[in-house]
Amino acid sequence: MQAMRLVEPRASLTLSEVTLPPPAAGEVLIRVEACGVCRTDLHLIDNELPDIHCPVTPGHEIVGVVAARGAGVSRFTVGDRVGVPWLAYTCGVCEFCRAGQENLCRHARFTGYTRDGGYAQQVLADARYCLPLPGNVAAATLAPLLCAGLIGYRAYRKTGEGQTLGLYGFGAAAHLLTQVARHEGRRVFAFTRTGDSEGQRFARELGAVWAGTSEERPPQALDAAILFAPVGALIPAALAAVRPGGRVVCAGIHMSDVPAFPYRLLWGERSVASVANLTRADGEEFLALATRIGLTATVQRFALTDANHALERLRSGALAGAAVLELPAQ
Repeated sequence: MQAMRLVEPRASLTLSEVTLPPPAAGEVLIRVEACGVCRTDLHLIDNELPDIHCPVTPGHEIVGVVAARGAGVSRFTVGDRVGVPWLAYTCGVCEFCRAGQENLCRHARFTGYTRDGGYAQQVLADARYCLPLPGNVAAATLAPLLCAGLIGYRAYRKTGEGQTLGLYGFGAAAHLLTQVARHEGRRVFAFTRTGDSEGQRFARELGAVWAGTSEERPPQALDAAILFAPVGALIPAALAAVRPGGRVVCAGIHMSDVPAFPYRLLWGERSVASVANLTRADGEEFLALATRIGLTATVQRFALTDANHALERLRSGALAGAAVLELPAQ
């Protein structure tokens, strides 16, 4: 099969021929229909994640069809549509797994990082960590739900029940979370990079009550804010925008260094929290919610061989919604 592989750090992806073994016990072989392009893929390529082993196939927002099953797999049958998210494996026995915090497992493996991902025609996955998906929805519009939506939703839940929510970095995750927040009656304030008038327009079209740059102060104090942009300087900016008792949630796996800032920005029982990975329960809860409210992803489609172009579009901020690699039926 063909795959777009990271052969060495800080290099463009290379189209490669890869031969997969038959699925091992507990695994499924999946024919990939679509794979979302995530900022974490850029962190992988830019060597900003620890212990990257090349070559590796990126991609952790995978939608596909089960083509073969390994021994012991009874949850899915050949022909089922499934999603493969970021969390690929947990040990099940460490203190975090036993406490229901498998997202913090010390021995976890991750799709498209420590295990080959979905920038490929086929992928192998542990069936226990795959999610069932509907077969009557376009694969490309489902793909962003598996990370931008799912991990974004975990960050969203950490904001509490406040009514005013700031979203810093209006990309794939924010455009989905805006729909969730509006459905729940919250007021969304969108923050974009300077000069991104199209991103601000897109945010308002989705229901944001205000949209401006990350350097601006919103017209009213926020109950909470989520940082999707991996920019450490946004932490003090967001703290300045939230009310006393408010919370700032950092949703990314990587962020540039946080600059020094005066304690007065944190004072007043404001807090800063981070989100790490996801759990299978997160996936089931979020996908049920997405179906219930008719969550719609805005996507820009690219061929597998155009993965580098899609990544550069993401890097430059030239996307409305999410980039998705779409593969033809094989």
